[in-house]
Amino acid sequence: MCVDTTRSIDDDTAPESDPGTAPRRGWRRFAMDTRPLRRPAYRRLWSSTIVTAVGSQLTAVAVPKQIYDLTGSSAWVGYASLAGLLPMVLFALWGGAVADSVDRRTLLLVTNTGIAVTSVLFWVQAVTGLGSVWVLMVLLAVQQAFFGLNSPARNASIARLVPAGELAAAAALGSTVMQLGLVAGPLLAGALIPVIGLAELYLIDALALCVTLWAVHKLPALPPLDSATTRRAGWREVAAGFRYIALHKVLLLSFLADIIAMVLGMPRALFPQLADTTFAPYGEGLALGLLFAAIPIGAVLGGLASGTFSRSSRHGLMVLLAVLAWGAAITGFGLSTSLWVAVAFLVAAGVADMVSMVFRGAILLSAATDEMRGRMQGVFTVVVAGGPRLADVLHGTAGSAFGARTAVAGGGLLVIAAVLLLATVTPALLRYRIPGEERP
Repeated sequence: MCVDTTRSIDDDTAPESDPGTAPRRGWRRFAMDTRPLRRPAYRRLWSSTIVTAVGSQLTAVAVPKQIYDLTGSSAWVGYASLAGLLPMVLFALWGGAVADSVDRRTLLLVTNTGIAVTSVLFWVQAVTGLGSVWVLMVLLAVQQAFFGLNSPARNASIARLVPAGELAAAAALGSTVMQLGLVAGPLLAGALIPVIGLAELYLIDALALCVTLWAVHKLPALPPLDSATTRRAGWREVAAGFRYIALHKVLLLSFLADIIAMVLGMPRALFPQLADTTFAPYGEGLALGLLFAAIPIGAVLGGLASGTFSRSSRHGLMVLLAVLAWGAAITGFGLSTSLWVAVAFLVAAGVADMVSMVFRGAILLSAATDEMRGRMQGVFTVVVAGGPRLADVLHGTAGSAFGARTAVAGGGLLVIAAVLLLATVTPALLRYRIPGEERP
């Protein structure tokens, strides 16, 4: 019997999978798993992500470009990145608690409006020629604070819009468009800046966010399932989220797996050094561009082929295998002296990263109760944002001490050793299946 997917979802049970859907055959088994797009509410949420994935990258390129133009200093660009990171981390943690205490649709409307307003203010300061780096940094901090509030609510809503069996497919769809934004957005910004200028990039982002507001407005109401219970959204609730993670081993292990992969194995801080030394014969500019683009390209390819893995119920096993594959690919990258072989390894690492993202996201949505999903997504946002930055410090230091290739290959081997140790000492993640699929 088919389920009416147009109904408003107001309980913890998302729409049941449609048992009447015939299995995909031939090449379609390997293509992107689009089952969640049959759910109108999820389709609206996903469509808003498509618009913002590219638009947000226009601003992400325009802000550091404008700061560099004003100051002539890369250090100021780094300070601006820090100015954006700190409020994003703080408000992501708090935003998770807010998302568990209010209607998530309302929170998405408020925060998307805040992001859109700051984009308009970016445009105003650029078109008026204000020329203040401090204004830019304040606007960036405010926008990242709104993003920190927005992200947990957006991701936590998915489990209310699709059934458990489609969570991995939904995560793949969302992650793929975000990775496409990472590739297409900067390329588009680079092409548009000489033609229309920085101010118009901010305006395009603001207009794109208006489309997002319309899509979010069309979502069903997503109030807390235990709405009869009054819950504050203070730091005590944030602390309760961390206690919840500590008491639920699968959630804790999924975070640890990501930290292992990113902190020990993300080598992006060494890309400039490798482009200048190991791959200099290919041209430093070409090498640097390819190195930075390779992992997002691999992630997009992994998303486009999500039908090959998204139907697996062994979510924990898939995370561990993906992190092992990431470590192996990073090790191969570190040992490579050919640019094209190195890029191939990074593309493979991007595919593995997409698989890991898909199943870690699905675990967070399936293993946590609805009243905790916002806080779990808040912590997830912090881990995703903070892990690579810690890796930049670790790999930059190791690259200076031992050489870039040694640091990269050593980091990949440490990833493999650490995740094997994690799976051996605490096998709960290895054994985890989506609810209803566990075996005795």
